[in-house]
Amino acid sequence: MKAMLMSFLIVMVAALTGCSATIDDYRDSSPEFKLETFFNGKLVAYGTFQDRSGEVTRRFRVEMVGTWEGNKGVLDEDFYYDDGATEKRIWRLEKLAPGRYRGTADDVVGEAIGETQGFALNWKYELLLPVDDDVYQLAFDDWMFLVTENHVINRAKVTKFGIEVGQVTLSIHKLP
Repeated sequence: MKAMLMSFLIVMVAALTGCSATIDDYRDSSPEFKLETFFNGKLVAYGTFQDRSGEVTRRFRVEMVGTWEGNKGVLDEDFYYDDGATEKRIWRLEKLAPGRYRGTADDVVGEAIGETQGFALNWKYELLLPVDDDVYQLAFDDWMFLVTENHVINRAKVTKFGIEVGQVTLSIHKLP
């Protein structure tokens, strides 16, 4: 009975891990997502944070300004939350090769690593997030999809110790 249960668990884990999308799934899609093009100029985003039960626990707006010189960029973000709180993050971005990016910010642990294929971008990074009197280190698996040249949909799975704690959903609009 133990061997049968163990075999069942192995098959289930393999099946579940095989269901995840990879950046290569978007290789032949278009339009092509280039950070240095989309995140250049003024942008505004509207988003929510949902806890692991799916309940929206926070809503927010983000005003962004992106600037690029060659293969290096800065994305200046100002967050405005529904409870009146504000936050600032300044990303320092670098294009490493076609479709490969690196990013740092003061509250990012180490580096964010990003890759694009077709209309998709996948960022992976860890963020220090203040909550009340504590600071949590959370992992983000961030997916952005270029819907039009001026609109990106962003979904991020947020985990701690590999356990999902919530999701962030953003609609990002490039301003004229």
